[in-house]
Amino acid sequence: MLGFIVAAEDSTRIILPHTAEFVLGSIAFAILLAALLKGAFPKMQQTLAARTQRIRDSIESADNSKQEAERLLNEYRQQLAEARGDAQKIIDEAKRTAEAMRQDLIRRAEQEAQELVQRAKADVAGERDRAMQSLRSAVGDLSLQLAARVIERELSSPEAQRALVERSIDELSALGNGQGQN
Repeated sequence: MLGFIVAAEDSTRIILPHTAEFVLGSIAFAILLAALLKGAFPKMQQTLAARTQRIRDSIESADNSKQEAERLLNEYRQQLAEARGDAQKIIDEAKRTAEAMRQDLIRRAEQEAQELVQRAKADVAGERDRAMQSLRSAVGDLSLQLAARVIERELSSPEAQRALVERSIDELSALGNGQGQN
């Protein structure tokens, strides 16, 4: 069963098996090959085909999922843009409302201030009129008192007349400052 060595012309040695070994090995190989072709290779072929189909299905599913994700992303982006637009509209409306309220408050405050000034002017005018009336009354009273004094006294000399007039003026001045007598 040992093979023999054949020397080739180019000085390489080839080891060849004996003829019986070669035939038996070839028959065994043929039986093994037939068994593999009959049993193992079809199963391997089915397994590879199933695996290939699973990979194709997975790739197709991934592509579909990717397309769906892109579609959803575009929808979300569109919704986000709409939401931003709506938010900006709300902000703009709130600014307009706030500005209108501010203008209304300013207008009301100015109107109330004008009314307050008008009331104050009316109060001042009323107080002035009352003060003038009181002053007229006091001047009238003093004039009457002066006339009574003049009548009471006889004014023979100009010095006495001058002293009486100056005293009366002093009394009127004191009365005007709130220091006089009634």
